[in-house]
Amino acid sequence: MKTTFSPAKVLTAVTALVLAGSLVGCDAAADALGVIESAQGSATDGPAPLDPAAASDAADALVQLEGIPVKGRAPKTGYTRDEFGPAWADVDRNGCDIRNDILARDMANETFKTGTNDCVVITGTLTDKYAGTTITFARGQDTSSDVQIDHIVPLSDAWQKGAQQLSSDQRKELANDPLNLMAADGPTNSAKGDNDAATWLPPNNAFRCEYIARQTAVKAKYRLWVTQAEHDAIISILEGCK
Repeated sequence: MKTTFSPAKVLTAVTALVLAGSLVGCDAAADALGVIESAQGSATDGPAPLDPAAASDAADALVQLEGIPVKGRAPKTGYTRDEFGPAWADVDRNGCDIRNDILARDMANETFKTGTNDCVVITGTLTDKYAGTTITFARGQDTSSDVQIDHIVPLSDAWQKGAQQLSSDQRKELANDPLNLMAADGPTNSAKGDNDAATWLPPNNAFRCEYIARQTAVKAKYRLWVTQAEHDAIISILEGCK
């Protein structure tokens, strides 16, 4: 829960600390005052944009959000991953499946399996946006899952918010759209599950503006809807990005 400090509350606390200083010493009172000031600063911290482009993306997302319907979540009845086509299809027909395309796009210093025309990624370094960490990736039975490909808008969430009405080709496009895909830290992505913006945000606060802007763009592109709680959460984040 986010704590808000009003000027009156801060003044009351400071007064109490001044009185306490006469009893326990000025150093202790000053230390306690520093804690209050630190807490007050962190309570007002928001998802500040990293650059002007992030602010522009947030502004665009707010405009897009106005055209996204607000409805209740539909039942999950009938949902399976197969409803969105084969996993990691080669939708752009470049000879590489979309998983390897995204790994190559999002990682640095990548190397490729010999004989695959620089398609199958073997190693690389991911600067993970969700957790704000750096991951050394190596393809293997016990290591490949360290880096996963996340659907920015989870497919289960999409299914319950309009994707049932899309054609099978449209759902396949949604599942393999680079706009909706990102290489991410495996455990963090697993923790996200199929949650929407009302129930999960990236632990890395600096990425939240971009994350919410991309979710909004995907939902607008595929004519999906949002719940009221999700709409309110999106507004709250994007307003802090300007």
